Order: sequence, then structure tokens, then C-alpha cells
Amino acid sequence: MTDGTNPPSHPQPEPAPGSGGYGFPPGPPAQGGYGYPTPSAGYGYPQTGQQPNPYQQDPGGGYPQDAGGGYQQDPGSYPPDPGGYQQDPGGYQQDAGAGQWAPPPAQPGFTRLAGPDLLGASQQPDWEAMADRSAAERRKKRLWMLGGGVTVLALLAGGGTFFLLGGDEDGQDAQPANSASASPEPDDSKGPAAYTATVAGDDTLLRDSYGSMGIRLGPDLKVGPLGKRFQVIGKGNGNSWGQSAEPVVDVTKSFTVTARAYNSAAKGSRIIMSQGDGESFSFELGVNEVNGKQAWIFRVQTGDKGAAATTRTVTAEGLSMVKTPTLLMATYDAEKKAIALYVDGKKAGETPVPPIWQAPGPLQLGRSKHHNIWTGPWQGALHSIKTYDMAFTEEQAAGYKEGKLEPSPKPTHAWLLT
Repeated sequence: MTDGTNPPSHPQPEPAPGSGGYGFPPGPPAQGGYGYPTPSAGYGYPQTGQQPNPYQQDPGGGYPQDAGGGYQQDPGSYPPDPGGYQQDPGGYQQDAGAGQWAPPPAQPGFTRLAGPDLLGASQQPDWEAMADRSAAERRKKRLWMLGGGVTVLALLAGGGTFFLLGGDEDGQDAQPANSASASPEPDDSKGPAAYTATVAGDDTLLRDSYGSMGIRLGPDLKVGPLGKRFQVIGKGNGNSWGQSAEPVVDVTKSFTVTARAYNSAAKGSRIIMSQGDGESFSFELGVNEVNGKQAWIFRVQTGDKGAAATTRTVTAEGLSMVKTPTLLMATYDAEKKAIALYVDGKKAGETPVPPIWQAPGPLQLGRSKHHNIWTGPWQGALHSIKTYDMAFTEEQAAGYKEGKLEPSPKPTHAWLLT
């Protein structure tokens, strides 16, 4: 705003006669216009033999564009600057042949104008070396991914194989078995490396993973390796046995007993487990000769004398019996009053029974009592021995074999889990 009067003026003094005008050298303008060099000289440089223009503005004086901000404008693209100020030479001349920015040739007696050497030839990146390094990194990454995939596949493949071992002087030999254990892990197990087969400080007492009933091992029923877990191996003689301190199964109620077995004997009776140490057994599970050939059997006694007339038996005939890993499961359903036998998750048979006789004495591994005599010494390997206080159904037995039993019943006792 003003008060209506004209502001004071400060007129510019008239230029001296012959001086050429405000800020311009005397005489006619140079070829190319004020502030622009001739095409023959590099932009921002005087011609050969010509003295530097004393009137040219200092690149650092604030009038031209920032010297570090880019490259000089093409003088052919713009009219001369009427203000008399030269566009800032960025210090670089475009090489029309190479398509790159390169410093202009040095002029005798002059130095290159100051400016950052951003794209000098000496500082050009080695594109070929960078490409080689990038390709090497990609190859390394692919090798890591391939190695990881192979490791995962190897672990997955290894998880489904275990070995039943048992070489000794009685003819047992080591045999591989491609069968994955469907047994649930015990609650107190922290993984294969943490599992122990025997009680701490006693290598002859099998540890009960779900209860507190250890099984004492005889001289020739030995603990052996089974991958990172364990099994017991019997020689098939009178010392190939194991025994708990007390009865494990209540035969007056429903129950299930199961084990994974590897039979090395080609003939005779071979008992996996039984219960009772009196004159006779309450039940027995194992191998017996039926019609002149070995067969899997589950037998219970309903009388106190062990007579043939008071026994009931379910058999699985016509199967491969020798050196064949097999999952055996036997059940007693107290409500149905029936016993059943399952081989590798398939029902082999079922038969009705009167109440089972409750023989005195503990659980036995590798033998059974007949008429007050121990019979059926086990020859081969055993592991994943478990008892349940329920009778598995046909569907549950199949699910157990495949490891897909949901919900998974909790065993009352378990030994040598895998």
C-alpha cells in the first residue's frame, strides 16, 4: 500500500560512452551472442589463443545453475540469454559418438572448470564384473534351495523305516522292516534322543512309559537298538523271558494288548506275551502250530486247570510267519463276551467266550504257563508293547495300524515304544 504519492526512484546511471551497455564488454557482441562461446570452442571454454572473458560470471557466484546439478544445455535449443548470464557449464561435454558424457579436451593454458567428476571414465562401474557377481549369487541361492529340498526328502524317507536287529549264535539275524510305528508318543518323552528303554541305573528292568510297572528281563531277553529307540531280542531258549512284578491286565473287564513282533523261528510255539504264573495262563498271544503250520493265535483260559475243553482260541492262518514284521492286536469285549485277533490292522477272527479265568501272577514276555510248565520261548524281536483298559473296534484297529486313530486312547502301560 502507498499513501498516494509515487515512491522515490533511483534511475540507473547512463553507461559510459563506448562501454557497450550495462554489464557487456565494449564493441560488437562476440559470435554466438553474449555469454555464449562459438561452436568451435568447447562449451564454457575460450577459443584457442583467445584470452578468458573477464566479464564471464563465476560459476560459484549464484547466477548460473548449480554446477553439480547436471549438464549444460544445448545452445542450439534456446535463444541467447538476454540477461547476459551464461548457462553454467556442468564441466562435461557430450560425446556424440559414444553416447556417454566425457570431459572435454584440455585447452592449452587453461584448467577444467570446477565441478564434481560424477561420470568420469575412471569411475565407470565394471558392469561385466557386477553381472558375474550377481550370477554367482543366484547360483549359490539355487544350490542352497536344492540342498535343503534333498535334505527334507531324505528325512521324510528315513522316518518310515526301522530295523529289527537280532544276530546271535542261535540263528537270529538282522532284517530291515519297512513299517512306520503308529504308536503315540508317551507323555514324558521329549523325542527319540530322550527316550530310554530301561529304568535309570538298571539295564534289566524295562521302563513303563505310561504306568509304573517295570518288566524284569531274563538272561537271554536282551535290549537292542531299533533306530534311535529300542527292542528286546529273545534267543528262543528257557531264559528268553521277561516278567512284571504284578498282574497288568484285569481280565474280568474289557482290554486290548498289542505288540510289534518279528518271529525268527520256523516251527514250534512262540509266545509274545501272556499273564499268569500258576498252573495255567489267563490269556496268551503269539505263534502256534495249527494244522501242521505256524499261525498267529490269541487264546484265553476259562477254567482253572488249563484244560483244552476250557480254552478259546482265535487264529490267523495262511500268513507269512517267519522274518516278517507284524503288528498283533488282541481284544476282549466284556459286554459282548467275545475275543478278537487283528493282524496288521485287519480282523483275523472273533469268537464268543465265557468269562476269562483270572489266573494268579504277573504279565509275561516271551513265554506262557501250560499245566505248570513254561512253554513257547520267544525267538525274535519285540517292541511297542502296550495294554489298554478297553476293547478296540475293527475301525480303531485299522486306524491304529495307519497311525490315524482319533482320538488316540491312552494306554494303561507301555514298553519299548518307537
